[in-house]
Amino acid sequence: MEKNSSCCFSSISSNLPITCFITFIAIILVRILYVIWRTCKPLRKRTSQQPLSTLIVLGSGGHTAEMVNLLFVLQKNKFTPRFYIAAATDNMSLQKARVLENSLADSSGVKEISAEFMQIYRSREVGQSYVTSVWTTLVALAHALWLMIKIRPQVVLCNGPGTCIPLCVIAFSFKVVGIRWSSIFYVESIARVKRLSLSGLLLYKLRIADQFFVQWPQLQRKYPRAHYVGCLM
Repeated sequence: MEKNSSCCFSSISSNLPITCFITFIAIILVRILYVIWRTCKPLRKRTSQQPLSTLIVLGSGGHTAEMVNLLFVLQKNKFTPRFYIAAATDNMSLQKARVLENSLADSSGVKEISAEFMQIYRSREVGQSYVTSVWTTLVALAHALWLMIKIRPQVVLCNGPGTCIPLCVIAFSFKVVGIRWSSIFYVESIARVKRLSLSGLLLYKLRIADQFFVQWPQLQRKYPRAHYVGCLM
């Protein structure tokens, strides 16, 4: 009897780590499904008048110009402080953001700018080999995680640069683990007429973006969960 009892106890003890691991994975999957479900629901109207810390992802190739146009129509007092992030090799975008914030400060008569400007490592440079890009991708992800822990934004605005992917994935992960619930707004570039960009396609297919906007009606017909807002330029 004692031998059988010890065997049963040994069997249970050996299976306990596996059971705990399966339970943990099940909880994570349920939480992910819940976050996706909440993400797909219409945004609730805010009752609080507190401003929202906002992360704005900039990018070269016209992305920053489109984002600046979008920010001009944004209610600035509701989205503050603002954190601008661009790739480490993209100094022009941050210069445009500084010009924008200076003009906003001058027009409102505010002496101090409620904005910060940051740079993030690229996962892969143009022409870089895929072998070396493995290491740079890991570094970029670690840097993105550090920035997101530091900022913990309530709103994320992006419109297509590849640097937005790790930031949006981390913001989504923060929702899953309960660190911060960030609303992710993605506006597809006006240059995308017939199909989404790779960044947009990933955020759309993975259901990471809370609100997904396109500027052409044929894109909305092709991707029905997107919202058609017309040309913003």
